[in-house]
Amino acid sequence: MSEVLGFTLMRNAFGRLVLTAAGAEHEGVVPVRAFPIAAPDAGIALVDADGHELVWLECLDDAPVAARTLIADELARREFMPEIRCLYGVSSFACPSTWRVATDRGDTEFVLRGEEDIRRLSATTLLVADSHGVQFLIRDLPALDRFSRKLLDRFL
Repeated sequence: MSEVLGFTLMRNAFGRLVLTAAGAEHEGVVPVRAFPIAAPDAGIALVDADGHELVWLECLDDAPVAARTLIADELARREFMPEIRCLYGVSSFACPSTWRVATDRGDTEFVLRGEEDIRRLSATTLLVADSHGVQFLIRDLPALDRFSRKLLDRFL
């Protein structure tokens, strides 16, 4: 349990977040990032089961350690966006193609349906969607090795 900016945040016996504020208890609270890629620790809303905002945190670091841990754990459960660190190879430069990559969660293969499934978020950040809808993040394009950048250039 953690007392945060006038409210209490805890996990109930079923593992769901419970927020208590002004005498009202809200079960099934969900943290939502405002800017999950550009600023993952800035602008986090705690919303109820209907999606109504209950609490707004300007920065995750503003929350006490116990609440921060609960929020971070819940976000990690909900969000799955592996970060591509290296491209080992592609089956073809025509789509669909199978990509073999190294991510921050281990090596994997996925199918890219078309070039339109690679979205540029900024000059150095890409979001790649596989055929199952899983989003893969390339956070820093220039930081990739030369071979990986060369493969990506064929699709951009």
